[in-house]
Amino acid sequence: MRHLIATLLVALLALTAAPVMAQQQPAGGPNYQTWELVAERAEALTIDPQATNEALARNRARIVDWRDQFQAGQNVNAERIATLRNQIESLGPAPAEGETEPEEIADRRAELNRQLAAAQAPRLAATEAASRASAIIGQIDEIMRQRQALELAKQTPSPLLPGSWAEATNDGIALLQGVANEVSGQDATPETWAELRPRLPQVAAYLIVALLILTYARTWIENLPSRLSHRATEHTKAVLAFGVSLGQIAVPMAGIYLAISAIQATGLPGPWATPFLNALPVAAVIIFGGHWMATALFPRKAIAYTSLQMTEASRVSAGRMVRVLAVIMAVHHILSRAMLPLSGLYEQGEAQVGRVPVQFTDPSAGVYHLVLIVLAALAMMRLGNILRRVTREAVTQDLSYREWIVSWAGVLTRFLGPLAVVVTAVGYVNLGNLMVWPWLYSLALVGLLILLQDFIADVSNMIQRGAEGARDGLAPLLVGFALVIASVPLFLIIWGASTTELSEYWLRFRQGISLGGVSLSPGAILTFLIIFAIGYMVTRGVQGAFRNSILPKTRIDPGGQNAIVSGLGYVGIFLAALMAITSAGIDLSAFAIVAGALSVGIGFGLQNIVSNFVSGIILLIERPVSVGDWISAGGQQGIVKKISVRSTLVETFDRTEVVVPNSDLISQPVTNWTRHNKIGRIIIPVGVAYGSDTRKVERILREVTEDHPLIAIDPPPAVLFRSLGADALDFEIRAILADVGTGLGVTSDLLHAITARFADEGIEIPFAQRDIWLRNPEALPGHSQQPAAMREKASTTERPDPRLLRDDGDGGVDLPDAAGEGSMPDASHEG
Repeated sequence: MRHLIATLLVALLALTAAPVMAQQQPAGGPNYQTWELVAERAEALTIDPQATNEALARNRARIVDWRDQFQAGQNVNAERIATLRNQIESLGPAPAEGETEPEEIADRRAELNRQLAAAQAPRLAATEAASRASAIIGQIDEIMRQRQALELAKQTPSPLLPGSWAEATNDGIALLQGVANEVSGQDATPETWAELRPRLPQVAAYLIVALLILTYARTWIENLPSRLSHRATEHTKAVLAFGVSLGQIAVPMAGIYLAISAIQATGLPGPWATPFLNALPVAAVIIFGGHWMATALFPRKAIAYTSLQMTEASRVSAGRMVRVLAVIMAVHHILSRAMLPLSGLYEQGEAQVGRVPVQFTDPSAGVYHLVLIVLAALAMMRLGNILRRVTREAVTQDLSYREWIVSWAGVLTRFLGPLAVVVTAVGYVNLGNLMVWPWLYSLALVGLLILLQDFIADVSNMIQRGAEGARDGLAPLLVGFALVIASVPLFLIIWGASTTELSEYWLRFRQGISLGGVSLSPGAILTFLIIFAIGYMVTRGVQGAFRNSILPKTRIDPGGQNAIVSGLGYVGIFLAALMAITSAGIDLSAFAIVAGALSVGIGFGLQNIVSNFVSGIILLIERPVSVGDWISAGGQQGIVKKISVRSTLVETFDRTEVVVPNSDLISQPVTNWTRHNKIGRIIIPVGVAYGSDTRKVERILREVTEDHPLIAIDPPPAVLFRSLGADALDFEIRAILADVGTGLGVTSDLLHAITARFADEGIEIPFAQRDIWLRNPEALPGHSQQPAAMREKASTTERPDPRLLRDDGDGGVDLPDAAGEGSMPDASHEG
C-alpha cells in the first residue's frame, strides 16, 4: 500500500508540476513582436497551395514551440493575482450604482484594481497568443490530413494491364542486376577487398554464431517452455511458460543482428543492398513475433489453458495461417521500405528515404502490391473463416468478450481481403494497402492484448497461490482495462496517426473538457481520486477503531454503537468528497444549475429514494429500531441485521432475508419485541372435560407453570378460568419470560408436562364430538337389505392443535398469532 500511495503521489506531482514551474518562469516572457512575424508567415503558408509537406511540418513544429511558451505564460503572477483579489475582497463589496463609499477606500480600491489589471495583462496576452497558435496548428493538420486522404485515394493504371506487367518486369530486372553486381563484388574497389581480408575472421565468426542461434538455439528455446512447465507448480507454470516463450523472439533476433553485422562488416553492401538490410530487423521481428503469437494464442497442446475456446483442429489451422501472414507481412515491409512506392500508410514521413536507386513506376509498383495483397487475401479468408466460428465451437456457453471480438474480427477479415484485391486491381493501390496491412497489424495487437491480459491473470493467480477466483479478480480486470486504454495510441499509429498528431491529442487530453463551467483535466481527476481515496481509507480506519476498540468499552448498547459507526461513515465520506472537490479546483458554485435540476428530479422521480434516505437518517438518530431487534413490520417478522441509508435488512426465523424500505419503518406501525428489554408474556389455552374439578385443574396448571425454570416468579404466572366452552372448560396460562425469544420452547415444555400430569390425575382433555343424522336413508345404496326405520349414527373427532392466541385481556405484551409456529424464535433450538 505504501508503494501504491508513493506512485500515485509521484504521478500527481508530475501532472501538477507544470503550472508550478510556469509560475516561476523568467520575467522576460515571450517576444510578441517576433511571434507576430512567425504567425503571419505560417498563416500565409497555410493558404499557399504550393506549400510542401516538409515546409508545413517545419512551421508546425515552430508554432508548437511558441505555443508551449504561451501556455506557460498563462500561469504567471498567480500568487500576486490571488493576493490582490483577496485585498479587494477585504474592502467589501463595491458600491452599487448611485451609491458612494469613503474616498480613502475608493482610492485604495482603484489602485488595487489597476495593479490587478497590470498583473493579469501578461496572462491575457499569453492566452490570446496560445489560442492563435492552436488555430494555426489545427489548420496545418487539416491540410496534411486532406493531402493524405487524396494520396490514399489516388488512382493509377490497373495492375492487370499488360503494360503494367511489362514495366514491372523491366524494373525488377534492373533491381536484380544492381543487387547482384553489388553482392558479387563487381562494384567493389580494390581498397574494399584489401579492407575485407583482415575482417574475414570476424565476419566468419559472426556468421557461424548467427547460424547456430538461428538453428539449434532457436529449436532449444521453442521447446524450453514445455520442459520447464513440467517442473513448475500448477499456479506458476503459466507465468513461467509465458516469460520463457518471449525468448522465441529475442534469441532469433540476436542471430539476425549478428548476421546483418557480418554482412555490413564486409563493406560490400552499397545503395542496392543497404535498404534491404535496414528493413530486415523489423521484418524479422514480424516473422518471429508472428510465430510466437501463433504458438501462444493457438497452441497445438496447451501448457496450462487456451486463451480462446476453439477445437484443436481450428487452433492448428489458425496458427498455420498466422505464420503465413507473418511471412507475407515481413516481405511487404521489406519491399515497401526498400523499393516500392504506393505503399499506403508507409508513404508518410521517412518511408521514402533510403530506397534503392531504381525508381519503380506506379504501374510497376501496383503489380508487386497486387501479388502481395492477393497472397495476403487468401490467407485472410482462411483465417477469417476459422475465427468467425469461435463462438460456435465454444465448449461452454459462457463466452467472454474476447470470443465475440475475435468472431467479429474474423468476419471483417474474411470480407476485407477480397475487397482489397478488387480495389487494388482497379488501380487504387494505396487504398488496397490501407485495407490489408493496418488491419493485420490491428489483429496482431488484439491478440497481444489477449495474451497480456492472461499473463496478468496468471501473475495474480501465482501471487495468491492458486486461490479460487484469483484469475478473475478485480485487480487483473483493472490492469487489463488499463492495457486496453494504453493500446489506443498504438492503434492510432497503426492507422496512420503521426507523433505530432498524438502529441496534439495528448495536449487536448491534458487540458481536459469543460462541463457546465467546470473544467475537468486528468490532473484534477487524479487529484480528486487520490484525496477521496485517502479520505475514504481514513474514514474506514476511524470506523474500525470505534467499532472494535472504543465503543465496546462504553455502556452504549449494540444498536447505538452501530448508529454511531454508520454516522461516522456518512460524515467521513461527505467530508472526503468535499475535500477532494476543493483540492481538484472544482468550483462548487458551477453545480447550482445541476442542483436545481436534481431538485426537480427529486420532486418527481426520486422522492421515494430521498424518503428512504431521510428515514434511514432518522432511524440512526432516534433508533426506534436497532440491529439485533426482533420486529414485526409490513407483514414480516424477524431480526434486524443491518440498517443502511436506503433500507433495512431483516432476517426472518426461517432464515430468509427481507429488505424493508426505511420509509416503511417510519410511516407504518412497527412492533419491536426486544427494543428496551427481552421480557415478554406467553398465553397458553388449556381445555378440560366437563365434570372436572376446576380448582384442582387450576392448582395443577399453576404447579406445572411455576416449576418451569424459564418462567419469571415476579410477577408470578396466572391461571385463569376463562369460559364455559361448547366442548370444554377453558383455562388459560399467562406467564412472563425473561427472554421472549424462548416462548415456543417454553410453550412446548408446558404442554408436555400438562398432558402427563392430567393423565396421572385422571383429568380428561376433551375433543369435539358431532352426531350425524341421515334424513333420507332410503337413498343410500343397499337400502333394501336394511330395516326401513333404521337410523345410522356416526361420530367424527377433531383435535385442535395447541397454538398461541392473541391476548384480549388487559395489559401485558402479546405474541403474534397469525404467523404460525415459525413466527417466534426458540432460543433452545437456534444456533
